[in-house]
Amino acid sequence: MAAIQNEVTGPSSRDVTGLLRAWGNGDRGALERLTPIVYEELRRLARRYLRGERAGHSLQATALVNEADVRLVDYKRMNGRIARTSLRFPPG
Repeated sequence: MAAIQNEVTGPSSRDVTGLLRAWGNGDRGALERLTPIVYEELRRLARRYLRGERAGHSLQATALVNEADVRLVDYKRMNGRIARTSLRFPPG
């Protein structure tokens, strides 16, 4: 897949979509290429968000993204447990 990249915006949405599809089809290398793209986009969004915070706040974009990642992993684990429990103990 040819990478179409703009210095300001990064990889095109077509590139990201292609990587998501490849990952969905089992290409583990696609995930390795996708992860830094998503991480940088999340950091960019976090920086933009934090510009609106009060002066002197202690949050940093990287810390905000890492906290979101930790919460997402915990959320996925919790949903996995709920799904497994419901399969073992169906209602009624």
